[in-house]
Order: sequence, then C-alpha cells, then structure tokens
Amino acid sequence: MTSPTPRPAPVPDRSEAVLSRLQLLVTRKLDGLLQGDYAGLLPGPGSEAGESREYRAGDDVRRMDWPVTARTTTPHVRRTVADRELETWLALDLSASLDFGTGQWLKREVVVAAAAAITHLTVRGGNRIGAVIGTGGGASAPARRWRGGPPPTGPGVFTRLPARSGRKEAQGLLRAVAGAAIQPGRGDLGALIEMLNRPPRRRGVAVVVSDFLAPAEQWARPMRKLRVRHDVLAIEVVDPRELELPDVGVLPVVDPESGELHEVQTADPRLRQRYAEAAAAQRATIAAALRSAGAAHLRLRTDRDWLLDMVRFVAAQRHARTRGTTR
Repeated sequence: MTSPTPRPAPVPDRSEAVLSRLQLLVTRKLDGLLQGDYAGLLPGPGSEAGESREYRAGDDVRRMDWPVTARTTTPHVRRTVADRELETWLALDLSASLDFGTGQWLKREVVVAAAAAITHLTVRGGNRIGAVIGTGGGASAPARRWRGGPPPTGPGVFTRLPARSGRKEAQGLLRAVAGAAIQPGRGDLGALIEMLNRPPRRRGVAVVVSDFLAPAEQWARPMRKLRVRHDVLAIEVVDPRELELPDVGVLPVVDPESGELHEVQTADPRLRQRYAEAAAAQRATIAAALRSAGAAHLRLRTDRDWLLDMVRFVAAQRHARTRGTTR
C-alpha cells in the first residue's frame, strides 16, 4: 500500500505526554467496562478447579465432572480458573508501512495504543509482559535493558524487551515502544514473529500487532508454529484508504518502504472499483491465513474507536469461553 510522505516522529516530550494521556484513557475505560473477575485478552482454560455447569455441544469431554453428572443424571463439565502467573509477549511491527494514517490516528499510534491496552490487561493480574519490536530491514539486535527509556534502534534492527512484571516495568516497556524510531526499508514480519519462537518460552499468550501487508507466505508458517505453544492473538491495523480510494483527482502517493512515487487518477471509477476489489481480496487472504494458523483475529481501524473495539473483543472472548468455545 502506498501513502503520502510519512509524518515526522514526535519529539520525546510530546511522546511522553501523549503516552501518559493514553495510559489514563486505557485504565479508565477498560476498568470501567471490564469489571469483575480477572480476564485477559485471551482467557485460557486454566488449571485450577472452579464450578460445574451443564454440558454444551462443543465442550471438551476431558473436563467432564463425573461425580456431579452421576448425582444429577445430567452431563456436567468442570469449569477451571485461568492461571494468573502467565507470560505475555508482544510482536510489534513498526516498519515504514505503519507510519501512515488518514483517520483519527496513524497506524503506528494504533499499534502503540494496542500495546498499552494489552499491557494494562496483563500487569493488573500480576503477570509478566515482554516485547519484540521490528522497525525496518530485518537484522536482529541482542536483548537490552529498557527500564530507563527507549532502546537504541537502527536500520534492520529488531529489539527484544525482556518480560517483566510490575507497573513501573510496564511503563518502561511502553516508553520504549513509543520511542522506537521507524526506519526506511521493508520489514520482515516473518522474522519478527519467529523471534517469539526462539528461544522456546513457557506456554503463555503471544500477541502480534501489524498491518500484515507483507505476503502471507512470509509470516503464515511462523504464526502456525507460534500457535503450537501459545494462545495467539493477531491484531490487524487498517486505514480506510487501504480499503478504498476517494475521488480526489490525481493523487501523488509514496511507498513508505521503497520510496517510490506514483500518481494515481482517482477520478476513474473503474480504477477505484478494482482497487476496492483487490483490497478486499487482500484482507480476505490475511484473514484466511490467520484463521488457518489458529490465531484469534482482531481488526482495529484508524478511523474508529479502537478501544471500544478491543473492549467488545474481550467481552466476546469471555462470552465464548463461558459457552465452551473460544473461536
């Protein structure tokens, strides 16, 4: 997808102020709308015994509660409580294609916002959270300490932020994410996801945040591999101009990853129709690849209330879990 010339990165002071307001917004809205028992983005079945309920089609028969079933003569399953000592890892795509937006937000800002929401949902249960950040060309960098601020980045650098617990540590992680500088050149989403596979980690939650505009064959296999060991959530960030073109005459656009300049005649209705059809096919391919990998899929748009969409997703996951299925 091509885009106008990217906006310059915000200065550190403004970035810090924006991040503070963002964290306050996330805290107020998520705590206000998701009251009750602890529940993360992908609440797992857990291992601690909970209450029993009647069996429903689709329930795991391995969780049958035979004593209650025999006593009531009605099939029951034993509900379990999700463990709190979990580890969540974020794979955050901050390549050049994310430095674009025509709605209320840049796609990059939605990535940071999603990271803030996930971090809040994770650390309030006492869990650990870490991240890997991709900002460009694909080379990797060793793990760095990130408590004091943004880690150094450069062309082709992947940065790993070790998993830690605690609110101060989480705030340091978010400062590092918000301060990561996007670099020119194409990112390697497959290599970014692979960083969550190596080295192998204890079972937990893996969240991949990207626009997934890279060819599906580049990242589908690492996603499937990730799902073998972890519960996986894929957050797809979309801008409305990636789905359809407005009728604004000749529109000069620049590919943020290659720097190529194109002029598009948007007054042509056939061109706009072909563009919309190609965009719809591309998004269908992305959705199919994520579904094939077994990942939960959440789409956030730059022209919508992303936080409300996340709240609805969490509520739907909670409702699906109580009905015996998560997908």
